[in-house]
Amino acid sequence: MSNTTGTPGSIATAHTLPSYLDASHLGPWGNYLQQVDRVTPYLGSLARWVETLKRPKRILIVDVPIEMDNGAIAHFEGYRVQHNTSRGPGKGGVRFHQDVTLSEVMALSAWMSVKNAAVNVPYGGAKGGIRVDPRKLSMGELERLTRRYTSEIGIIIGPSKDIPAPDVNTNGQIMAWMMDTYSMNVGETATGVVTGKPVDLGGSLGRNEATGRGVYTVGVEAAHHIGLKIEGARLAVQGFGNVGGTAARLFAEAGAHVVAVQDHTGSLYRDGGLDVPALLAHVKETGGVGGFAGADRLDNDAFWGVDCDILIPAALETQITATNAGKIQARLVIEGANGPTTPEADDILHDKGVLVLPDVIANAGGVTVSYFEWVQDFSSFFWSEDEINARLVRIMKDAFAGIWQVAQEHKVSLRTATFIVACTRILHAREMRGLYP
Repeated sequence: MSNTTGTPGSIATAHTLPSYLDASHLGPWGNYLQQVDRVTPYLGSLARWVETLKRPKRILIVDVPIEMDNGAIAHFEGYRVQHNTSRGPGKGGVRFHQDVTLSEVMALSAWMSVKNAAVNVPYGGAKGGIRVDPRKLSMGELERLTRRYTSEIGIIIGPSKDIPAPDVNTNGQIMAWMMDTYSMNVGETATGVVTGKPVDLGGSLGRNEATGRGVYTVGVEAAHHIGLKIEGARLAVQGFGNVGGTAARLFAEAGAHVVAVQDHTGSLYRDGGLDVPALLAHVKETGGVGGFAGADRLDNDAFWGVDCDILIPAALETQITATNAGKIQARLVIEGANGPTTPEADDILHDKGVLVLPDVIANAGGVTVSYFEWVQDFSSFFWSEDEINARLVRIMKDAFAGIWQVAQEHKVSLRTATFIVACTRILHAREMRGLYP
């Protein structure tokens, strides 16, 4: 099966697709393939290996049956995709969401490969998910689902093979159940099999805020390069959970005004800036921004056209599209979510002079501190939160500086520059290792 994909102004590229994908509905994987096409001309002699990036190393699809509280037996689809392990074990989150698809998990695993290489941590890319709405499950059902899923994928995960972490609708408790299940199956406590665990079970200080702190760190760097002052800047944030909420708090503490927020419960606006600590407390209590008294309701579509300097999409993928990209007034878009901007929207934003700070560097703070957690678990020696934050900031700043330089040298977007840096590292590792047997 083959499909032709391309982007405006580019030469269409024929992709040989595996039989399990629908060429007419490639979903997020199709977006990823277009991003690889854009970086290929900059790979030099390594371009002969580029098909490696277009083919996940391993895909595991599992049936996850559990007994529900009412005695019924329910079956759920589960996935674990290992995109590339040339630079080290697979690394990537697990999401529980009713719209999880194979295409989505494939793309997320590939973006993890790029992200890990971009910040130069010794991991490959992986991702997992279960097609379920966890809000409809009791805690007992959620635990049984997590444990059964972990047992099913246990044949391919492990501290030196593939290390899951939290993602959409998963958290430290889910990771604790995963770690315990894997440990019971191998007969020993294996804290390093997952990251994002509770601190009492080998988790790392600073991990919960790491992704949002990374978004803030590289966002400040990018703003400096385009002459945008953080103090007084107007922010719009989509998604107000672990990533968006933390980033919003840090920007607000630096003097920025968060004027608009959006999540699955609705959209809010306040021209003078929202009370971020109060909103975070409201979200923690109610589960969403909806119903917050300190702001006006905003139509969901109107959110994208809000007068702001910085826009942070920190929810799900494919949120900024050709339909709404033209409405965006921000000078800087910082991608807190994975894959929130389609290639078509990327082109529209570029033509408008909007700088897009891509997910594969902007939200890499989470996996960077996950790496710290993994190292601490292996050594059984743990660092202070100040040490962790300082190491995170240094790695993120250094990675951004290198990517900015590549973007200036080749006159390409920051996304393509990040792919140039990361894909060069991945394919160089592939070339040096060679093909076995």
